[in-house]
Amino acid sequence: MTLREQNRKLFARLALVAVAMFGFGYALVPLYYRVCAALGINALGEVAAQPRNSQVDLARKVTIEFDANAHGLAFHFRPLVNHIDVHPGELATVEYEVRNDQPVAVTAQAVPSYGPAIAGEYFKKLECFCFSQQTLGPGERRRMPVVFVVDPKLPKDVTSIAISYTFFEVAGRGGKG
Repeated sequence: MTLREQNRKLFARLALVAVAMFGFGYALVPLYYRVCAALGINALGEVAAQPRNSQVDLARKVTIEFDANAHGLAFHFRPLVNHIDVHPGELATVEYEVRNDQPVAVTAQAVPSYGPAIAGEYFKKLECFCFSQQTLGPGERRRMPVVFVVDPKLPKDVTSIAISYTFFEVAGRGGKG
């Protein structure tokens, strides 16, 4: 066999390998979907059903009252709504607005308090500005959400919950600790 024939044979084999690699790459995606479907994993392309909260107690409502204070700070701090009615287990969102009326930046932390005191065990915050310190520049205004759920295990005799947030300064003026 001459060198020319050997090169042609080698070229044919390499071309066949290249075609096989291309074919395998082309077939890999459908093959992946079939394997996943057969094994019941990674259900791509299926639209998940919207989750329903079966924990919502539609038989009763609880009034949530909101209050805001700023201890020793020139902050204008208020809830955007004073009260709402929610069903226990229902996801709710309210917003507070704060404005720093001081000529310097201030770092503060909001601390919640509940009435009646037992309500704190059943008032579950999922997102709250009280989870972290807030630094507001001079004249800065900010809206801050509170996302919460009242636990359906709230005692039946509790029909109203008051939540009051108080901002306390946690760092020196100008945002320095």
